[in-house]
Amino acid sequence: MSSDHYPSHPQTDLNPAGDCSRAHCEPKELERSIDWKQGLAIALGVPLLILPSIGYFTGYVWAFSIILWGLTILLGFIQNLAFGELATVFPKASGLPGYTQTVFGSNSNKINQGKFKFGKFIGGFSAWSYWFGWSPVLAIYAILIGDYFQGLIPALAVIPKTFLSLLVGGFIFGSLAVINSKGLKNGARAGYVLAVVSLIPLMVITLAPFLTGDFHIANITGSWFPVDWTWDLQHVLIIFGLFAMAEWSACAWETAAIYGPEYKNPNTDTPKALLVCGGICLVLYILVQTSVIGTLGVDQVIVQPVSPMLPLANISLGSLGASISIIMLIGAMLLIIQTAFLSSARSIYSMSIQGNLPAFLSKLNSHGHPMNAMAADAMFNMCLILLGNPTAILAASAIGYMCANGISLYTYFKVRNDPEFSRLERPFKAPRGWKNVALATAILNVPFFLVGIIYLNSLELGWATTGVGFFVLCLYIPLWFYSQREAKEGKAAEKDVILGEISV
Repeated sequence: MSSDHYPSHPQTDLNPAGDCSRAHCEPKELERSIDWKQGLAIALGVPLLILPSIGYFTGYVWAFSIILWGLTILLGFIQNLAFGELATVFPKASGLPGYTQTVFGSNSNKINQGKFKFGKFIGGFSAWSYWFGWSPVLAIYAILIGDYFQGLIPALAVIPKTFLSLLVGGFIFGSLAVINSKGLKNGARAGYVLAVVSLIPLMVITLAPFLTGDFHIANITGSWFPVDWTWDLQHVLIIFGLFAMAEWSACAWETAAIYGPEYKNPNTDTPKALLVCGGICLVLYILVQTSVIGTLGVDQVIVQPVSPMLPLANISLGSLGASISIIMLIGAMLLIIQTAFLSSARSIYSMSIQGNLPAFLSKLNSHGHPMNAMAADAMFNMCLILLGNPTAILAASAIGYMCANGISLYTYFKVRNDPEFSRLERPFKAPRGWKNVALATAILNVPFFLVGIIYLNSLELGWATTGVGFFVLCLYIPLWFYSQREAKEGKAAEKDVILGEISV
């Protein structure tokens, strides 16, 4: 049975056994307009997610942070080999949100029999968790860009930080919505420009100390762990929490799969985009952390935890380097925001067409772009900006990302075992026995990394951050029940129309 056997309607694309009787079903679907290179260009914000975490990780585990990034990227390859296979099994599904809703939402699933469709709820919750893992990136970097503007332009210091961040966020979100309103190709073009502005200067600043002689390997070999580090339960939980935060950054290249319904040839484009983006992350994450610690030393990195790239640029390139660094960082943040904006909006759209969020969020504009979902995403992040603390927002969002990763990996295990899906073609297939590797990684994400990030949050920010995280995750419950009632009313209205036509 070919995976292309499914009808072309977006609702049935994601769930071959699902119903498309909802009142909001439309003949339109996301347009297949990009290739793997364009998908990669949009996803290239992921390698830049290391920037706000360089000093944070160094403060906890010193030079071992280099090893931690490397191990996390390898974990990303383990996970994304599974996701790459799912992308070819369900080429019309929008990445992780689409896979989980397809598999758990199937009407043939035993746990969906009866009044309460538990599988459908779990699939939607996984997609919601994934959205919450990505969406807050918009608020985090809008706040950081506001901070950079105040440092770059002294006259802006008189403006309250939160108000400036709201202005920056509103301008960026609105501009990106306009740029992408005519299709994903425009987003890819913007991605190319922003990648040049941010990735090339990042590489120059990172490699310069190796050429100028400012890099000293002793800064690494002599500072692997803090002097008081012990491998007791507390420190093991800290390691788990750091892995969770590292996954939020370094494994996020799975976002290249979310454009599955928009790739011209998803069976090859999706795996290519995933693997190439992962390779770039592997090089950049290890290289950047190594260069920063080897050049500045652990103590200097800890003194300037927010942006150690600035002193690194000053040392190697002088004042010109600092100016380049600021331009690079702002460009990088814009690229990251676009990557997150497009991914999280498609998560909302995917949930809506599956009946797990209100129907109006699935409406596409004349160019086949989910503008309602983008508008809802932007409004949510304008509210998040009011919190004012990017670290707290990141920590809360990482809780959602762990839940989504764990459930998505279990989805892969289920697809490999379930006869309903075993007959589907797999143009790209992970190595033999990978389902067991994926299951072990799922267990690592939930509960171990999840418990770790909750513990780390409690040390850093108290329990408020964890409370915010679980509050947002729990918001899914009333939205889901509202969506089920909306779907039921839509079916009843359709039935009345059909009966009326028959009687006439």
